[in-house]
Amino acid sequence: MGTAYTPGLTVSANTVILKTRRLPIKGEVLVQEGETVQPDTVVARALLPGILQTVRVAQQLGIEPKQVRSVLKVKEGDSVEKDQMIAETKGFLGLFRGVAKATTKGTVELISEVTGHVGIRELPTAIDVNAYVQGKVVRVLPGEGAVIETQGALIQGIFGVGGERRGALQVVVDNPNEPLTADRISGMVQGKILVGGSEVKADALRKASDLGAVGIVAGGIRDTDLIAYLGRDIGVAITGSEDIPLTLIVTEGFGEIAMANRTFRLLQSLQGQIASINGATQIRAGVIRPEIIVPLEDPSQLPESPPPLQVQMLDIGTSVRIIREPYFGRIGQVTELPPELMEIESGTHARVLRARLDDGTVAVVPRANVEIIAEG
Repeated sequence: MGTAYTPGLTVSANTVILKTRRLPIKGEVLVQEGETVQPDTVVARALLPGILQTVRVAQQLGIEPKQVRSVLKVKEGDSVEKDQMIAETKGFLGLFRGVAKATTKGTVELISEVTGHVGIRELPTAIDVNAYVQGKVVRVLPGEGAVIETQGALIQGIFGVGGERRGALQVVVDNPNEPLTADRISGMVQGKILVGGSEVKADALRKASDLGAVGIVAGGIRDTDLIAYLGRDIGVAITGSEDIPLTLIVTEGFGEIAMANRTFRLLQSLQGQIASINGATQIRAGVIRPEIIVPLEDPSQLPESPPPLQVQMLDIGTSVRIIREPYFGRIGQVTELPPELMEIESGTHARVLRARLDDGTVAVVPRANVEIIAEG
């Protein structure tokens, strides 16, 4: 007997989206509840203390530590510039003058008569968190950030790399079955988010990066192409902090996989509109999906909505996407649905399925670790 499922990825032309924008450390919230914000509005700011740099004044000047204060030109709390003279000895008869200088720009924080050292705290580093999307502040998180509400299109992917970026959507293929290759990318893509059909090739990623594109959305990618572009293999437990010039979002899975028709049609209807994208992916507890968000500028002019998805049955022959390791992102077809509970790798018992993957491998996975791939 089959089990009722709904696909796990959101593809909606018009939905309410809440984004929590939070500082990594305590700081100051700069917006108020009810305030309208733009994507680049700074909603919260924190100051990360600078490093304490030590100037060995007594050692440099050849004096006793307890004599340091008598030769200093500064006191605790004073601001200093790099290479500014902070201490001086006149020497014998004004000759052989000794000088100690600040090694960094900052603030004098300590003067020790025990060690003869002067500590200068470097300037703090500002950490800003912006709104990421156009919308309204619906909740302030004191000392931490804010929750932003927006209404618009939301498309989630199965996997991504790269962080938050913004740009105009540009569809560069004719249909969802067409791979995104380098020859489909022209020179007019700077600041754009390029939309392909099926798999994106490594040469297309490199060319898009070189020409200044900020993002690519495609149905799939081969492991080898991703490694070739990144220059290394990466795990999929959590992504999004890669040091790369564009963000990649894969909507279907790994391999040569056509983008779902409903996803492709929605992206086509959003052509030219500004989107906020984030490739951050987490597949463990607290799942994070890569996303494309296009806030509505005029709610009366809605893009064409994909038809609502119906509850589907998990049965023999059903196409599924695996959403947990070790087969994360792989596509297959259900070949067997054993009714009895089976022991899985963690030592617990769960209902499983057997699926034949695209390379012929037969995988046994918990039923909770798959999503049905929607038709259309």
